[in-house]
Amino acid sequence: MSDIQVEGFKSSAALAALAKVFDSYNEQEKKNQIKKTNGIFELRIKNAEGKEGIWTIDLKNTGTVYKGESKTKPNVTILVSDDTMQQLADGKLDGQNAYMTGKLKTKGNMMFATKLVAVLKATKTQAKL
Repeated sequence: MSDIQVEGFKSSAALAALAKVFDSYNEQEKKNQIKKTNGIFELRIKNAEGKEGIWTIDLKNTGTVYKGESKTKPNVTILVSDDTMQQLADGKLDGQNAYMTGKLKTKGNMMFATKLVAVLKATKTQAKL
């Protein structure tokens, strides 16, 4: 799991915490989360130095978070800065607001992207971010 958290990407700590929450789920909890979300988010996050990191939240097949491109076609690819992703994870920024102001861009199913904030919110209390 340490490969999820990457030096220079503040938001990777939130993704690592999310992965920890998913890992703590029993099979039924994992199935429920997969059934509720039913899709794959590919996050392309740019940090302050302009480097891009890619993470995948798979809530279609495995109920996991991992570093790297999606192994299957994602429902949505989200392009976002590290700061914006951190604000989304902290609940300080609304996803729709981020999209409308150009801080967040999507490729693929834009409506599915709205589920990301719900996933982050649902696990935030468990992860104690």
